[in-house]
Amino acid sequence: MIPVRAVIFDFGGVLCFHPDEARWSRIAETAGMPVSEFMSAFWANRISYDAGQLEPAGYWRGVLGPAFHESKLPELVRGEIELWNRYDQRVFDWIGQLRRAGFRTAILSNLPRVLGEELRRTPGFLDHFDHVTFSYELQKVKPEPGIYLDAIRGAGVEPSEALFLDDRPDNVEGSIAVGMPAVLYSTWENFSAAGYGLPVPGFAEDVARRQ
Repeated sequence: MIPVRAVIFDFGGVLCFHPDEARWSRIAETAGMPVSEFMSAFWANRISYDAGQLEPAGYWRGVLGPAFHESKLPELVRGEIELWNRYDQRVFDWIGQLRRAGFRTAILSNLPRVLGEELRRTPGFLDHFDHVTFSYELQKVKPEPGIYLDAIRGAGVEPSEALFLDDRPDNVEGSIAVGMPAVLYSTWENFSAAGYGLPVPGFAEDVARRQ
């Protein structure tokens, strides 16, 4: 088995928690829509938005339809950012352990410009990573092969030497298709219990062996 030299992380559902009911309710109220109807509309054109093919006004016009007014756009964008700003500190603590143990780390995420720019502005956030691959910057989205290859090149390893964590089966399959091992991530508890031969909290001997 080829040893892992890099770990590559999805953003939503891995580095941050999925939005809770309160967050969905707040942004749906801003949009003036019932939560279930809002969520369906929110995801309908998401791939084009993540691929950088839609600007925020065009995306939100598609979500709200005739009810969209340009004056609402800043509040809608802020609400969208706040859907995804509840980070899992346990994962970031682990990233610190990985880096101290000599592993490379990277982000590979489908997300629109407004979220990517917010992350780039967040003090210290990107300091955890050797490379960042955001879909809107490449105009490619998972599971397209090219977006995985960008992350692998940025991490400076061979595909077989990286491990990708993502919460969507199709994205995991896309990673495996280009030769990069991947784990379907559900919760930190499940992932850390499995270990995967990597240093995680509770695997101190493995950390010490790699330092």
